[in-house]
Amino acid sequence: MKKILIVDDHADIRRLIRMTLEFEDCEIREAADADSGWQAALQFKPDLVLLDVMMPGETHGLDLCLALKVEPMLAATRVIMLSARGTHADREAGLRAGADAYLVKPFSPMQLLALVDDETVAA
Repeated sequence: MKKILIVDDHADIRRLIRMTLEFEDCEIREAADADSGWQAALQFKPDLVLLDVMMPGETHGLDLCLALKVEPMLAATRVIMLSARGTHADREAGLRAGADAYLVKPFSPMQLLALVDDETVAA
């Protein structure tokens, strides 16, 4: 069973993602900001993190992505960045932070499922 952590400050986005993944063989946890996402990741040790870029607080998604990738027990965790920002520079920033893929909001549920299911994805 795949363990997935959703980190997004919008409850509606988290709900949409959860509904999209409900027929997948996975256990899902949620966090509403990067700091609680970090704590959840340390405890839950997810296989995949679906991570919003822009969130309230001092820590944003790029910071969390970097932290996940340098933490030895989480370094193999796949990260898919989710963002309303879709310029080439935004995508590059996500990839430099260590993201395995970058999905621009609004995204289709099928796009998300394809990335979640593709173990070899690299943006």
